[in-house]
Amino acid sequence: MKIIIALLIFSIIIIFHELGHFSLAKANGIRVNEFCLGLGPTILGMTKGETKYSLKLLPFGGACMMEGEDGESTDDRAFGKKSVWARISVVAAGPVFNFIMAFVFSFILLSCNGYDVPKITEVSEGFAAEQAGMQAGDVIVKMNGKHIHFYREVSSYSMFHAGETVEVTYERDGKRYTAELTPLYDEELGRYRYGFVGGEVEKGNVFKNLLYSGYEVKYWIDTTFGSLKMLATGGVTLNDMSGPVGLVDAIGDSYEESVSYGYYAAFLQMLYICILISANLGVMNLLPLPALDGGRLVFLIVEAIRGKKVDPDKEGMVHFIGLMLLMLLMVVVMFNDIRKIFM
Repeated sequence: MKIIIALLIFSIIIIFHELGHFSLAKANGIRVNEFCLGLGPTILGMTKGETKYSLKLLPFGGACMMEGEDGESTDDRAFGKKSVWARISVVAAGPVFNFIMAFVFSFILLSCNGYDVPKITEVSEGFAAEQAGMQAGDVIVKMNGKHIHFYREVSSYSMFHAGETVEVTYERDGKRYTAELTPLYDEELGRYRYGFVGGEVEKGNVFKNLLYSGYEVKYWIDTTFGSLKMLATGGVTLNDMSGPVGLVDAIGDSYEESVSYGYYAAFLQMLYICILISANLGVMNLLPLPALDGGRLVFLIVEAIRGKKVDPDKEGMVHFIGLMLLMLLMVVVMFNDIRKIFM
């Protein structure tokens, strides 16, 4: 059951991503030859109009295959025949649709569950927060100038800036105060702490939920960039990364744990995971790396600046090399996922 749930989540997210490319391609008059879910040989397919809709054997990935996307074509409706701005909109639409999906699911989740306000509920003795005079009921609004909307952001800031001194701005009785906190390492918990606890949940009206849905998506975008920064600086290693196999296992475990509290709780937990993965996929696809949407956007932006196309053969070679390196990375990550499952 957990594998089916995980594959269903992946399928929804991938379809919505490819639907972004598909919708903007159609809007710009580009011929779409095939819209598929999965990779490899086709197991089911049907043609409607000019487009073939198919289901592939391998249940990961998907594609919106446009005429002349990766080569020359004489068709007036080919991808390469359209203006550079039309092509930019088509390529960018996939990640943008991921953010839209994350926003919609965030609105549903926050409407059902509420959100964790950054209000302190308890101050721990002997830590920096107590020494600075902070009290239960104080609401944290900034950390080193970064606006805080959820209590989760306090925890993630502490993780990404472990051990660093931080200037905290907080509200008490309508007035704002600042305090400089140097975290202490908690041996029992195995992490740095400022010395306060929070996370009180509130439910807002429709308008507030719409606003906080935007904050939710921004939170996951910031978290993804923070994780990438830690990977680049050695804060985490490839062993800490998860690919499709690891995600299937994590989603399955999360489903089995949450369903013990009822199907409604499981539904909300799966929504939460969809938000996380969809926002993460949007960010990853916008990275300026060959074979990703972000890499294609780099070439299109260069074309827009220069006023002429980059040599298609050279661009194709760059994307091919990037794809091979990406596949190699996926093999390494998948091997690591399998190793961790059976360890």
